[in-house]
Amino acid sequence: MKNHPISIKPFGQRAILVEWPNEVSESILGEILEFVECFKSMEMHGWEMSIAYNSLTMVNTLEDVDFESINKQILDCHGRPKGTTAKRERFLWKIPVCYDLEFGIDLEEVANTLGLSQEQLIAHHTSHEYTVYGIGFLPGFMYLGGLPGQLEIPRRKEPRLHVAKGSVGLAGKQTGIYPQDSPGGWNIIGSCPTPVFNPNADEPCFVKVGDRIQFKQISKGEYDLHKIEAEVGIYKPEKFKLDA
Repeated sequence: MKNHPISIKPFGQRAILVEWPNEVSESILGEILEFVECFKSMEMHGWEMSIAYNSLTMVNTLEDVDFESINKQILDCHGRPKGTTAKRERFLWKIPVCYDLEFGIDLEEVANTLGLSQEQLIAHHTSHEYTVYGIGFLPGFMYLGGLPGQLEIPRRKEPRLHVAKGSVGLAGKQTGIYPQDSPGGWNIIGSCPTPVFNPNADEPCFVKVGDRIQFKQISKGEYDLHKIEAEVGIYKPEKFKLDA
């Protein structure tokens, strides 16, 4: 597993911060995911772990951390040969998006700014698979890597006080879905009719770090249908097993 160096720091009385090199890399993400599975296999109870692009925050929910002891176990996991830990299943999720101008309130402006037709913008957005590098900011908000360069655009100069749940946006090198109503400064190009976060579900966020997302264009009629299916609990998102 030891392809990249790590730093290990106390992060309060009950937390440890483990950092990999400061870059966005699928290789680093894969190493973090393998490390998490290795640490879980050691049956260390009470630990919750939050993955970001190149770091892992480890929080003990039961007791204060003995840094020297945990530091040794972290180094033990990190030093194991790559591929010796069972990998967690990863999935490609096909997420429906309606790019109708009713929802894509910035679509026309974004297309003009980028020198694309609206059809070209949508084609670029839906033809790529995006890696989930982290989930945060809002519950269920996915940080996705892999946006094609043709779609890179700055955040809006003036953020909106209200962005509707399900809105799909672009900002910098990022694209993503707003999982709930919130303020936001991303450029909105469409809407997803199905929730990516449900606090009442057994798994509130069905997508996990390391999974991939591909957006699928749907019509306004399909949007309305999927929204009803989601409300009555019968909608099932499309998924395909990766690394099969």
